[in-house]
Amino acid sequence: MDGPTGPVPGTGEGTEGDAAELLDELRSAIARYMILPGREALDAVTLWVAATHLQPVFQHAPRLAVVGPAKRCGKSRLLDVVTETVHKPVITVNASTAAIFRSVTEEPPTLLVDEADTLFGNPKMAEKNEELRGLLNAGHQRNRPALRISGPEHKPTEFPTFAMAALAGIGELPDTIMGRSIVIRMRRRAPGEKVASFRARRDTPALHRLRDRLKAWAGQIAGQAVEMEPSMPVEDRAADTWEPLVVVAELAGGQWPATARSACKIMSDYEAGQDEDGGLKIRILADIRSAFASCGDPEALSTNRLLSVLREDPEAPWAEYGTNGLTPRGLQLLLKDYGIQSANIRFPDGGQAKGFSRNRFLDAWARYCPTTRVATNTPAASGG
Repeated sequence: MDGPTGPVPGTGEGTEGDAAELLDELRSAIARYMILPGREALDAVTLWVAATHLQPVFQHAPRLAVVGPAKRCGKSRLLDVVTETVHKPVITVNASTAAIFRSVTEEPPTLLVDEADTLFGNPKMAEKNEELRGLLNAGHQRNRPALRISGPEHKPTEFPTFAMAALAGIGELPDTIMGRSIVIRMRRRAPGEKVASFRARRDTPALHRLRDRLKAWAGQIAGQAVEMEPSMPVEDRAADTWEPLVVVAELAGGQWPATARSACKIMSDYEAGQDEDGGLKIRILADIRSAFASCGDPEALSTNRLLSVLREDPEAPWAEYGTNGLTPRGLQLLLKDYGIQSANIRFPDGGQAKGFSRNRFLDAWARYCPTTRVATNTPAASGG
């Protein structure tokens, strides 16, 4: 298949002064063979690849979860390209946990696992590979070694686990892995979307030249990177996961710092909404805040009035929540973990009814949705 015209990867010098250009070239090389789910995903993959060359300086090793709903979404193709550009790749389709343990050394490799759905795709396989899932979870953070009995004397031995990893598969990976990942959600290319074919013998040398330049640049900036603690647009584990990518962007300069933070915010917000249970529990808080605002921020709203406002929003899930839409009981269950309950309230008109005081939500709003989140569309993703 003839691909689109564009810069051929592996040209240029890649010195510290043109680091932004080096990342631009890497992004063009990836885009030559792939149509990724939006600009943010392409930027994220580019920064993740570059970050693998700086693993020794980071506190966290973000995973790259490349998932899609079916075959032929481009997951393996993306892994092919990534393999030729990351630091010290160790690629496998079906390796034993013990073999992967021994592949992770004090100088972290980059683990690449294709067909990860064969490891975690059903409860039986997931249970069988629980040890591997534990390794991948532990390896997200430095200084989380695995302790095993090893050697002829059967002594407890520490095995390092810290290493960046990319996993590609059909469907969702385990939640604990997804929560430590930059998630790339692939789908099949649409008619008319064209990419260049990838041929290892022809294309690998150019990708290796890019890889070598990334390695050289990483050697120049490692001392700066280890001292950096950049401002992040997200918090907690999402910040831990994205920080290496933002560090790389800051050191590259140009448009990359803004690009990295934009991708971080948009993609993290989208993934936060994919946890149906947890996502709805955050969503209900934000929507209740909007409901109070639409009613003039009264001191309280009756349960019936609050439910009516929630169900009237055509963009919200509450009209179709459950069998007949969100009910008082359903609302209580969603708010239970926040310690918020309805109470008998006397309203200014003299009437009394079950309802919610606005003050009861203030702490939860501050903790879980301090600013109104801008809804983002599902990334329009296509794979090669």
